[in-house]
Amino acid sequence: MIITSINVNGVRAAVKQRSEENLGMLPWLRETRAAVVLLQEVRATHKQTLAALAPALEEGWHLAAAESSTAGRNGVAVLSRDEPDAVRIGFGSAEFDDAGRYIEADFGNLTVASLYLPSGDVGTERQDEKDRFRAEFGAYLATLGRRRREVLVCGDWNIGHTELDIKNWKGNVKNSGFLPEERAWMSEHIGDGRAFKDVVRDLHPGVPGPYAWWSWRGKAFDNDSGWRIDLQIANNALAKRASSAVVERADAYHLRWSDHAPVTVEYS
Repeated sequence: MIITSINVNGVRAAVKQRSEENLGMLPWLRETRAAVVLLQEVRATHKQTLAALAPALEEGWHLAAAESSTAGRNGVAVLSRDEPDAVRIGFGSAEFDDAGRYIEADFGNLTVASLYLPSGDVGTERQDEKDRFRAEFGAYLATLGRRRREVLVCGDWNIGHTELDIKNWKGNVKNSGFLPEERAWMSEHIGDGRAFKDVVRDLHPGVPGPYAWWSWRGKAFDNDSGWRIDLQIANNALAKRASSAVVERADAYHLRWSDHAPVTVEYS
């Protein structure tokens, strides 16, 4: 079983990007071996998402999506070869369940989720929102980890957990995404003795990256000056089955169809 997570940075843009060279999101979907693809930052209504992905849906993909109540913001989705047994939007939050930040789908004994955690900005309401989200979602993660089934939460967590997860970590110690309290929150839920494992890190121990987000600006992509914030977090029942993990990094800057790259894990 192969599962991919990708922040598409706007599904309509991802579909159009590199379309003339036949290298955008739709050609990627035709080539991928993934059984499930979890999308974040869709930034479209459900109708717009259906239209953008129509060729893929005609080729057999199934779509479950959670749009944001704020037009043009957020949005998460699940693309799958098989139709899910059940789909749930949100995690029981009065504030965030209509924000297009979380969706779950069941396939047999497996629950997969697509998460788009707020990005934040220190000293602003955006950071306050991120902190509130962390508090609510952390409580939900604790209950999710106790389910007697395989559970996988993928997505853009917008937090670099360790110094190995950001190329320029020294320059970001006071910035949202690498704050001590954010990293401590990750450690409460992920790692040895916790309910969830970071399967990509476990398969790439002790090395920088592999990064999956690079700024569009400057030479960040060319210099591999990135962040590893696109994670696949599995409970212990599933994590032990993770056999390989790869970031599908574009061969060159001009071939990218998002500022993120697909993160793909095979579970044997």
